Amino acid sequence: MNKSKKSALANGDITILCYPKCGTCRKAEKWLKDNGIDYTYRPIKEANPSYDELKIWYEKSGLTINKFFNTSGLLYRSNNMKEKVKTLSENELLNILASDGLMVKRPILLKDDIVLIGFKEEEWRENLIS
Repeated sequence: MNKSKKSALANGDITILCYPKCGTCRKAEKWLKDNGIDYTYRPIKEANPSYDELKIWYEKSGLTINKFFNTSGLLYRSNNMKEKVKTLSENELLNILASDGLMVKRPILLKDDIVLIGFKEEEWRENLIS
């Protein structure tokens, strides 16, 4: 990482949770590399987020719990999650998310109190580059 880019970033390490077969994750990683941003890669399938991690991230993100679901995934569709997210409690939904990393929308970017779900270049730019 070059000095000018490093000084443009707020303090704190960046971790991204990704799935290597996910095109959006690959785009996000390329964007980080192209912008000289160091990060730690965490494979979401092998190192699935725990209930406690998801609860913290959910609270920090300010998003609704349904934004944490990979709505285009086979697991989501085969388990009829579209209907379940409307009726199950937050606790039950967090347990479902914690049960399988492929149920979780990705990439997830973590940095200090910042939690970004999915890759939206402008949102990442605003939060990672001053």
